[in-house]
Amino acid sequence: MRRLMTLLFAGCLPLAAHAQDAASEATRTAQAELAKRLPLGDPRDEANATRGKLAEIADGVITGKDGAIIWDRRPYAFLEAREAPDTVNPSLWRQARLNAVHGLFEVVPGQIWQLRGYDLSVMTVIRGQTGWIVVDPLLSEEAAAAAWKLFADTIEAREGRRPIRAIVFSHSHSDHFGGVGGIVTPEQVARENIRIIAPHGFSEEATSENVLAGAAMGRRALYMFGAILPPGPRGQVDTGLGPKLSSGTIGYMEPTETVGAEGGTLTIDGLAFDFLDAGGTEAPSEFVFYIPAFKALHTTEVVTHNLHNILTLRGAQVRDALRWSKVIDAMLLKWGGVAEVALASHHWPTWGADEVRALLANQRDAYRYVHDRTLFLANRGATLHELADATAEAPVQGRDFSTRGYYGTLNHDMKAVYQRYFGWWDGNPANFNPLPPEQSAPRYVALAGGADKLLAAGRNAIAAGEYRWAAELLNRLVFAEPGNRAARDALASAYDQLGYQAESGAWRNYYLAAAASLRGNAAEAATSNGQSRSFVSAIPTAVFFDALAARFDAAKGAALNGTFQFVLPDSKERVAVVVGGGVEFPRYGVTDPAPTATITIDRKTLDDVMLGQAQFPALMQSGAIRIEGDRLAFLTWFALHPPADPRFNIVVP
Repeated sequence: MRRLMTLLFAGCLPLAAHAQDAASEATRTAQAELAKRLPLGDPRDEANATRGKLAEIADGVITGKDGAIIWDRRPYAFLEAREAPDTVNPSLWRQARLNAVHGLFEVVPGQIWQLRGYDLSVMTVIRGQTGWIVVDPLLSEEAAAAAWKLFADTIEAREGRRPIRAIVFSHSHSDHFGGVGGIVTPEQVARENIRIIAPHGFSEEATSENVLAGAAMGRRALYMFGAILPPGPRGQVDTGLGPKLSSGTIGYMEPTETVGAEGGTLTIDGLAFDFLDAGGTEAPSEFVFYIPAFKALHTTEVVTHNLHNILTLRGAQVRDALRWSKVIDAMLLKWGGVAEVALASHHWPTWGADEVRALLANQRDAYRYVHDRTLFLANRGATLHELADATAEAPVQGRDFSTRGYYGTLNHDMKAVYQRYFGWWDGNPANFNPLPPEQSAPRYVALAGGADKLLAAGRNAIAAGEYRWAAELLNRLVFAEPGNRAARDALASAYDQLGYQAESGAWRNYYLAAAASLRGNAAEAATSNGQSRSFVSAIPTAVFFDALAARFDAAKGAALNGTFQFVLPDSKERVAVVVGGGVEFPRYGVTDPAPTATITIDRKTLDDVMLGQAQFPALMQSGAIRIEGDRLAFLTWFALHPPADPRFNIVVP
């Protein structure tokens, strides 16, 4: 499973730290040209981002029970400057300053509030007839608890305490449910009959999205979110979608009810909610909803103040841009011109019926443009890496900041659409089975006439402001000679400028994190998340064994044959794991008539193993695991599941 753990980025050998580059003349020119063609002085977003502010957490600092810092906005004081430094794209700077506004905000007077700027996501509180309805309680329990305390100290102190009657999980990404344990306990949910409402398919998607591919996703997420970059004008500024991820504990609670694919109306604490299914857009399990009494539309993460990812840089399943556009159009047809405020799970609200309608129409057009332009060009022969360079930004992106590529980009979203329809291959047989970089790179170096000539060519490209070409050249040299200090520094310089120019927070973070990794001066990851027992316990047993099978070392286990029958008494589950021919196949719910070995272990004990609180050898010695049959075969099989090293290299071999 994915854990954003505290890691140091490591290259292939110890390196002395080298200074980061300043913005080049080419970068300063690019920043100035973008600033000139965009209406960066438009005051409407700033007015909306600050509207209705009632209170804030002092200094934006949140600590856990042990005193560890979970959230700290003090290092981001540099964002108080209105004018962007030349090392930050001026459009991204504008977005970062808007995301930096934190506190408790009144959205609909006396009825709806939001807590913004205390996580990547936003928590919304709605007044019901007798209590509170909470939407999306952030990523970590500590951040949610601090945000809820701010709400209670400000609103309940004035109006009197009211119970939480319902919690709404808008979709299956953990930054929208992981903090639930910070505002209610499971015992409280049961005792007070608190409703937990989620879209259909939520339980499976929420707990399994990153389990199978967690190690690689987690490693890439460190780059994407800038977790190993220090805050600053040359470092981490923002993600585009929000400031950053909070640290702390990711929890989970099972929904008490779900909304089906047909949507429909639910009455929650006396208040009517009209739901529309949005599964398969930004998340596999997702809905949006409208509250007629307040003329308020919650657009979840389907409509936010940026162009979102069709395929996130950390890795995920490719999303459906066509369905995304159609869901937004359904919202527009159903509530456009009626809704007087649109609020979401990220960013700030939009007020005014005309403004809400324009927001929906523009967002719809942006996703449809990404989808249709990709297919238009692909059907005329354009390939994966030709699409974006052949496409100007959508007309709407020049006038509406909510459609700009602060998180997703037109570039990689079009490539994602291509991948969804055509796969990873561009159709050219030369690219069907190319040599891996470690094998091809030395040949490119030789073809260039040696390392010195290739390095010189890369430096010339940097001097000419051709940073993409420089990165392509120098990346070959680094993969051929990973210990070449001059090559690494030159490639890092190219990445610096590409990062400075990036309008996407994710692109900026990825480029600058790569540069820091090459130089050997990356900071310790600022984000450290761990799953709570509630989260781990919710992972389906079948998913756990599928993830275990993905760790099976087929090369070393090719000769192993057998069936290992797992019996989990406390959860009343059985899994038969069939091994043979280098393949491990779990059969959930199956009892094998003649297993090689039978392993009896409580599911709770498996949770201890996943949480790192117990080890198999000690459990076997204590009797917490009982083995009947061929004990040696089981131990041999078990040893063939080495953990993945989450510190694997990305920008060097």
